[in-house]
Amino acid sequence: MKVIICGAGQVGWQIARHLSGERNDVTVVDNNAELVRRATDSLDVQGIAGHASYPDILDRAGARDADMIIAATHSDEVNMVTCQVAHSVFSIPRKVARLRSQSYLTAIYSDLYRRDHMPIDVVISPEREVAEAALQRLAAPAAFDTERFLGGSAQLLGIQLDDDCPVLNTPLRQLTDLFSTLRAIVVGVRRQNKLFAPDPGDQLFAGDQIYVCANTDDTTRTMEIFGKVLRKQERVVIIGGGNVGLAVAQALEKQTDRIRAKVIERSRSIAEKAADALERTIVLNGDGLSRELLIEANINKADAVLCVTDDDKVNLLAAVRAKSNGCPMAICLVNDPTLVPLMRPLEIDAFINPRATTVSSILRHIRHGRVRGVYSIGDAEAEVIEAQVLSTSPLSGQKIRDIDFPEGVTVGAVMRSEEYIKPVAETRIEEGDVIVIFAMADDVPEVERLLQVSIDFF
Repeated sequence: MKVIICGAGQVGWQIARHLSGERNDVTVVDNNAELVRRATDSLDVQGIAGHASYPDILDRAGARDADMIIAATHSDEVNMVTCQVAHSVFSIPRKVARLRSQSYLTAIYSDLYRRDHMPIDVVISPEREVAEAALQRLAAPAAFDTERFLGGSAQLLGIQLDDDCPVLNTPLRQLTDLFSTLRAIVVGVRRQNKLFAPDPGDQLFAGDQIYVCANTDDTTRTMEIFGKVLRKQERVVIIGGGNVGLAVAQALEKQTDRIRAKVIERSRSIAEKAADALERTIVLNGDGLSRELLIEANINKADAVLCVTDDDKVNLLAAVRAKSNGCPMAICLVNDPTLVPLMRPLEIDAFINPRATTVSSILRHIRHGRVRGVYSIGDAEAEVIEAQVLSTSPLSGQKIRDIDFPEGVTVGAVMRSEEYIKPVAETRIEEGDVIVIFAMADDVPEVERLLQVSIDFF
């Protein structure tokens, strides 16, 4: 597949890394020559320096025979015009655009993206993706990472194991025997900053970060087995009232289980806009780092603080200050992946990586065939893939123990005719099953070969 990626920033670079690693023909376009050089030096991609929306630049990038264009520059308008030029001049069949402004995303204007208007096949909104991720973190407050699969029937939970975890030093095989009715599988383990897919004989140790694929109905029990107590969230303080904070507050207002939220926003104009858009949520104008303002917001009585300003360092410091003033749980928005190792020393409970959520969303749409969902873990170290098994797949009709999966692959869940199945060695994969697979990045191409979706891209 021949793909043009417009924008060589964090998101564009990660998408290029994924697709070039799967032997696609990738060209990166950016008006910053240094970013283009970084991509071409570190990845197996071609690079063009220039404005992505210019027809001559796209022509140089190979638009005449491209299968897909992904417009992920920092400008919504450039991304929209790029897709229009890609369609009108070069007839590129699939066009993906990242749009940030909420004005472009209002449902009543969705006709704008029809083929005869502004031909964009898939619109990705980072703010909406991040807001949804924040809501998922609040729904599973003891997990540092969460994602839904199988239409909400399965949930990926990232759990930090502490010294009081009751199942430490227990082989995973034995856990399956001890909790035979628990529909949950440990699919990944991060130990001493190294992520791997565990074997049945592996044990878990204090300090490990594990990824568990569990039936949604078994989430509470799963968390308890690994030493986590789920507390109901009734009061939340949101620091940052921009697009993300506002979207989270609006979603909380709509929930049937009422959660009382307060928003702290430094910019007066943004605070006023948020106050106008919200009905029951109190909006405070001031600095989220101010101890006095946090006390005014009753931070000591809040169940969680959600720090979602556009400054990583402010988010980290605000989370630390909130916890020091009595808030039991802190969730941070962190764009810079090099700051993630600071989470544990700072006692920050969970984080949201906008780049990872946006990359996962784009991968979900560009992986055609029967791949229905993709979630990128860590710094693109692994993926969790949801896919339907085709009759032509080598998986069809095979027991899991007989399938030649790479070492870095674990099957986390199987859905058959609306029935959730906890996979074991004897589970037979049938045509039409929907499976959830954890795969280390190097093993993703082999997983796609087994699923036989790569030939079904277009």
